[in-house]
Amino acid sequence: MSVLMKDFAENKGEDLALVDDNGSINWKDLDRRINCLVHGFRQAGLQQGDSVAIIAGNRMEWFETSFACAHAGLIYVPVNWHWVADELAYVYEDSGCKAIMVGERFQEEVKKSLADPRSKNISLVLQAGGDPIDNFVSYEDFLTSQSDEEPEDQLLGGPMFYTSGTTGRPKGVRSGLTESGPGVTPDIMQLVAAGFAAMLPVPGVTALCGPVYHSAQWAFSWLPMIAGSSVVMQHKFDPAGLLALIEEHDATNVHLVPTQFKRLLDLPETERSNFKGDSIQTVLHGAAPCPPKIKSQMIDWFGKKITEYYGATEGGIISLISSEEWLERGGSLGKPLETIEVIVVDDSGNRCANGVEGTLYFRNLMGTDFEYHNAPEKTEAAHLEPGVFTFGDIGYLDEDGYLWLSDRKIDMIISGGVNIYPAEIEGVLGGHPAVKDVAIIGVPDEEFGEQVKAVVVPGDSYDDLDSLAKELVSYCRDNLAGYKAPKSIDFLDELPRTGTGKIQKQPLREPYWKEEDRRI
Repeated sequence: MSVLMKDFAENKGEDLALVDDNGSINWKDLDRRINCLVHGFRQAGLQQGDSVAIIAGNRMEWFETSFACAHAGLIYVPVNWHWVADELAYVYEDSGCKAIMVGERFQEEVKKSLADPRSKNISLVLQAGGDPIDNFVSYEDFLTSQSDEEPEDQLLGGPMFYTSGTTGRPKGVRSGLTESGPGVTPDIMQLVAAGFAAMLPVPGVTALCGPVYHSAQWAFSWLPMIAGSSVVMQHKFDPAGLLALIEEHDATNVHLVPTQFKRLLDLPETERSNFKGDSIQTVLHGAAPCPPKIKSQMIDWFGKKITEYYGATEGGIISLISSEEWLERGGSLGKPLETIEVIVVDDSGNRCANGVEGTLYFRNLMGTDFEYHNAPEKTEAAHLEPGVFTFGDIGYLDEDGYLWLSDRKIDMIISGGVNIYPAEIEGVLGGHPAVKDVAIIGVPDEEFGEQVKAVVVPGDSYDDLDSLAKELVSYCRDNLAGYKAPKSIDFLDELPRTGTGKIQKQPLREPYWKEEDRRI
């Protein structure tokens, strides 16, 4: 049996392990299918350290593939399924990807990406669901053609999530979960999962309603499974459907972002009042600042079951704050975990006293760290010293040891819990012949927290600015995932710049944020 599934396959084999929009699977069959995939990957020539891209929705096959990689010593790359062919091909090349598992919804974009020379190392494409196209291999045929016997020499494999930086393309984050040497077995992952057991009711039932390619959604669903929790999931978030899913399966925990809070609160009163939610013990939320009014309304509805966390793909969970603490200290991110040291540094590199704002740096006292794949300069820029890293945020610790976030030093936009980095969009728009200069900023959005706005200096020959705005948005959608495209475009004769030529974004943002009760 696969190491991570062994106890559950033996002791509760007939119980549900995974439920998606298409069906369900029990622990015994999940274990068997993972074994088959491990044998199949090895027969296909994949070796320890090779990478497998997963471009599929929230579905059982996503979990099966990732668990097979975790037992075969393979790195799996959770890919944002909104990305277009150019973005996909970049990740294939950068990660050294040898194989792909793609869900039927995304087969056409993957087909386009494979025509790119950067995809030359791909030797296997498994398609889950639907009729395979071109040289894609049916996932089910691939799996059922293999032995379901327990594989020998099971080796730890882990995820490499891609997260954007302030400049250029997204970068893969390599952490202790990604790296494993010869002889490191999958059971080491159980130690990591034990840390999450302190935050969640495990074993329990996780309701997954956000994209599992996101590191937080992965962490709060995949890791609890190692402790025996089942996962019931939606491919696409549907607020009424989520409430029904929780009730049907007695879900004990769910991870939500502020946008999902808002959509739940917008349901008709009859639907909200009919929801009992007695099984829910923990609602985790993070990924973006939450408007206090929205959070208060959620606490009024769900009760004091809501726990906020602060963290990032690079460094994991930094701090937690319960409903009770938040009601006393609205705006705080809570106390750092016992395993995290927070270091606040001013612009001169000096450590700040409590209550004084500075750049937030963190040290994991367990010795874990991260690096950006193929980007040593970005890794160095994110570190104060080895083992001491920053996400680029500004904040402080108060006298009682609570963490507060004041601002983001970097230009990142968080829209609906998704990180969007202006430099990537500026790079695309800057290549359009009608654009002389461009800056991307985040402006307030009632539903998503922030939305993307482009500020453009047009070429002299463009007079119909309304038509140009539509053309530029369309151009972005052709070259980037749709969620990165500007929702609006302003035109200026000139952008404010420093004496060294750097765009000053604060003056561009100020008119939109001056009436808000928050800075980010």
